[in-house]
Amino acid sequence: MIVIPNVGTSSPARIRRLWVKRIQWGLLLGLMVVIYGSHAPLIALTKVDGRVPFNPSSCVVMIELAKLLISLATLVLTGGTSALRAPPHLVLVAPYAVPAILYALNNNLIVVMQAYMDPSSYQVLSNLKIASTALLYSVCLGKRLRAAQWLALGLLMGAGVCHSYSSLDTGDPERAEEGPRLHITAWGLFLVLVYCCVSGLAAVYTERVLKSQKLPLSLQNLYLYVFGVAINGLSSLSSVASDKSFLEGYSGAVWLIIAGQAANGLLMSVVLKHGSGITRLFVISCSMLVNALLSWATLGLQLTPLFLLPVSMVALAAYLYYM
Repeated sequence: MIVIPNVGTSSPARIRRLWVKRIQWGLLLGLMVVIYGSHAPLIALTKVDGRVPFNPSSCVVMIELAKLLISLATLVLTGGTSALRAPPHLVLVAPYAVPAILYALNNNLIVVMQAYMDPSSYQVLSNLKIASTALLYSVCLGKRLRAAQWLALGLLMGAGVCHSYSSLDTGDPERAEEGPRLHITAWGLFLVLVYCCVSGLAAVYTERVLKSQKLPLSLQNLYLYVFGVAINGLSSLSSVASDKSFLEGYSGAVWLIIAGQAANGLLMSVVLKHGSGITRLFVISCSMLVNALLSWATLGLQLTPLFLLPVSMVALAAYLYYM
């Protein structure tokens, strides 16, 4: 009689490691949902007379600089400084310039879009990036999705379309007198479409670069954010003619935005390196509820009953995709 040792999925040690990994991913993704959901309401809270009082370009530079310094500190603490003693090959570093350019464009779009829509509309309509990211993910990375997964992504798209239909600003004066409501202008919708296309390309390209090079993630982040600081720094200098100085209008909420977005960017690198860009999309979609609750609590935003429909669709999509 041959006895086969229990080394399958029922092994206690294997089950324990599996649960630890699930808990770690759950905490990481949960933190990202909270940070992402609070971003738009925080920007809205900084507004004075309907305008942000700080220079958006300088804020992006500070976010990229924070990520760069944290990546460098992580590399030092993990003993990876030996990789910096010799100049890196241009072929190795050059690919990180592309996502830096795309992310720089998107970071500025996020701030600009707030003037043309309320925070919850921005948060839900950003789910339109599902289409561009899913197609690029499938074509560029050669990932095949099951029919149920395509259906799940379609539900996320449907959630965004459903919410945009219910929140379009029709210019009804009677609704305007009732107080702040969900709304979006035609120019805001155009910016969302541009944002979603650029976002999908940036996520898929970054995932490809991070996974194709067998380098420590902190070193890869260092390369990425060196370009990020340089490119966004040039963008900030190009707007030096504006009436705002580099750190003018910075408040506690602005510094909180910088800290949150820096942390979110670093956590997103972990997801793209060890997970997928689709997981990133579900994080963004799930943050819709956090965003809506914060907008209601801090901005007095009135949520319509129809808002529960896209929330339910996002939940069903997550179940279908990961079941």
